[in-house]
Amino acid sequence: MAYRWTNTLTPQDVTPEAAFLNRRQLIAGAAAGVGLAAMAGQGQAATEGLEPNSYEDITQYNNYYEFGTGKTDPARNAHRLTTSPWTVKIDGMVDKPGDYAMADIMDAMTIEERIYRFRCVEAWSMVIPWNGFELADLLAMAGVQGQAKYVAFETANRPDEMPGVRFPALDWPYVEGLRLDEALHPLTLMATGIYGKPIPNQNGAPMRLVVPWKYGFKSIKSIVRITLTDKEPPTSWNKANAREYGFYSNVNPEVSHPRWSQASERMVGGGLFAKRQPTLMFNGYEEEVASLYEGMDLKANF
Repeated sequence: MAYRWTNTLTPQDVTPEAAFLNRRQLIAGAAAGVGLAAMAGQGQAATEGLEPNSYEDITQYNNYYEFGTGKTDPARNAHRLTTSPWTVKIDGMVDKPGDYAMADIMDAMTIEERIYRFRCVEAWSMVIPWNGFELADLLAMAGVQGQAKYVAFETANRPDEMPGVRFPALDWPYVEGLRLDEALHPLTLMATGIYGKPIPNQNGAPMRLVVPWKYGFKSIKSIVRITLTDKEPPTSWNKANAREYGFYSNVNPEVSHPRWSQASERMVGGGLFAKRQPTLMFNGYEEEVASLYEGMDLKANF
């Protein structure tokens, strides 16, 4: 079922691209997905001073280590990745495991536009108009079984097409995971486009996860496998350095990275002398997702 979450921006606010770029105030919809009621509080603060990021910003400044560790490496190298045909294996605790063709998935899904804030663990941020569908709809297509508690994801691992995986920057393939309730949340998106265009390879074509209240590395790109499981799945950055990267990795200005503060962020495209912006709890989506973590020690479960 699509449209569980209501974006307060209309499609006219994000397309055509030129019109979007000319709007210097990204108003309600960029309010990090908060509803009108929440805008009287912290959500309103989330919109103040925000400006939309350009298509160039979004597609030329990326972390995608499979194509290199530099910010411009993905845009330079990702053209090598073949994204059609593409198949996603869905297995584990599902009623209908199998290899799902990307074309069949797209035929079955309703594509929406979602304008989300994006916060990198490196303390930079953007505002991105995604196109995609809710992960919950894809999981419903496979039929989640009652004992499943987590969802594991895996990125393509193609040394011939992904020059970065020839080097041990991480333990390949890249893997990520969510609790099932996080995966089923209406904000959790499978993105297939940006600005109404097919998602570029360097941004995770043909399909990537977007979890806007978590640091960006949780939003795994170019997904080839989704596994429902009853055990917390391993995640790449946690395997690389568990002290610095927890399983949850929710945006939290009160929990610093061991090597830098997370209290503020640099908006990409803001200019050399732009002031840093205060980082909002759950990246500004506190109204929507705080209940998922009620009673949890967010410092221990970072």
